[in-house]
Amino acid sequence: MQRLIKGQAIVDDAYVLVRAASSLADVPQGVPVIVSLALWLGNRETLRARAAVGVWLAPSEDPFALAEDVASLPVIAVDFPAFTDGRGYSSARLLRERLGYTGELRAVGDVQRDQLYYLSQIGFDAYAIAEGRDIDAALSGLRDFSDGYQATNARTPWFRRRDAQGPSA
Repeated sequence: MQRLIKGQAIVDDAYVLVRAASSLADVPQGVPVIVSLALWLGNRETLRARAAVGVWLAPSEDPFALAEDVASLPVIAVDFPAFTDGRGYSSARLLRERLGYTGELRAVGDVQRDQLYYLSQIGFDAYAIAEGRDIDAALSGLRDFSDGYQATNARTPWFRRRDAQGPSA
């Protein structure tokens, strides 16, 4: 069983990420699964009948395709195919802020320790660390910084706190 970081802990991953499924016949039965957006959109009603089904978004896919489903999906996984591909950050922000998604938002793909703090700031709460990387070492990446300058979902950024204090004497 795969492990992932969820919240601030390393846990066993209950879901099977099904990347290569082209039809429902390719989706394992009896286990929670995460399927592609295309498979979900083509088989939504059949998949909804299953106990636990999530959807993964490729970087080029529009999060608004899940607009009518965000209230019912327990997991949405956003794919980072390369460390240098940051499109998933935008997808996450749209899911959380514009679509109001409150379920588990999981980063999958080439996810590494150096990204975890920033991913958490934008709304991710679960991280499938890239194969071959040390998940125990990656966990500490969530605590790399104690505060942020950017406006995120975490807290009021430094520049807004500074402005609220008024001019310094």
